[in-house]
Amino acid sequence: MELSTTTIALLVLAALAAGFVDAVVGGGGLIQLPALLIGLPGASVVQIAATNKLASFCGTSISAATYFRRIRPDPRTFLPMMLAAFVGSFGGALVASMLPRSAFDPIILVALVLVGSYVWFKPSVGELTKLRFSGGQHLSTVALTGLAVGFYDGSIGPGTGSFFVFALVGLLGYNFLEASAKAKLANWATNLAALVVFVPQGAVLWELALPMAAANIAGGYLGARVAVARGSRFVRIFFLVVVTALVLRLAGGLLGLG
Repeated sequence: MELSTTTIALLVLAALAAGFVDAVVGGGGLIQLPALLIGLPGASVVQIAATNKLASFCGTSISAATYFRRIRPDPRTFLPMMLAAFVGSFGGALVASMLPRSAFDPIILVALVLVGSYVWFKPSVGELTKLRFSGGQHLSTVALTGLAVGFYDGSIGPGTGSFFVFALVGLLGYNFLEASAKAKLANWATNLAALVVFVPQGAVLWELALPMAAANIAGGYLGARVAVARGSRFVRIFFLVVVTALVLRLAGGLLGLG
């Protein structure tokens, strides 16, 4: 596939922003995947999904390692979630190859509206850790969350980090920073599982995926350090502006407004 220098440059910038936002509050895929859909109108669904996953995996690796070193999340939560998320994402990636491209935009639009609404109406969510379950109930909730969100990530993907964070905060009762650390580790597992499916298929557009991966790494590293040092509240306005812009862009496309 022939790609112009302008297209590559714009998608690399989107990957940089996505890596930063994803590391701080989750939801970087809500920037990166729609950007790929808009920038690569001739690409197949699998090519877009695979290229997105490769770039995201690299950025998530850096931000997950940063969180792990600085937050030291509890392995009793993140390890079972990572395993279940890997299984779910692997299954979802197999399904992705059967999805028509037309299915992506409305699903992404709904995800954007849901995540944006949640961030808007819950600005103080996750300030304190108050776990709602213990023992086997906690483990089963973690595993089911990993499986469900993992399947979503493998098949569609936008907003996965945010959905992990929301589940860890809303269902399990973790504070925002702890939830972000665990979510990043689980998201790393979902990205890896999807690549296990996509790479052997030859679906990754390497000439685009590699520079986007480098940008995602830079954004992920910076975002994780900022999140640990200052928290994610300052990113909230930026995140809402980006989500609103993407909602308007995708809604306009679906309504035939350009």
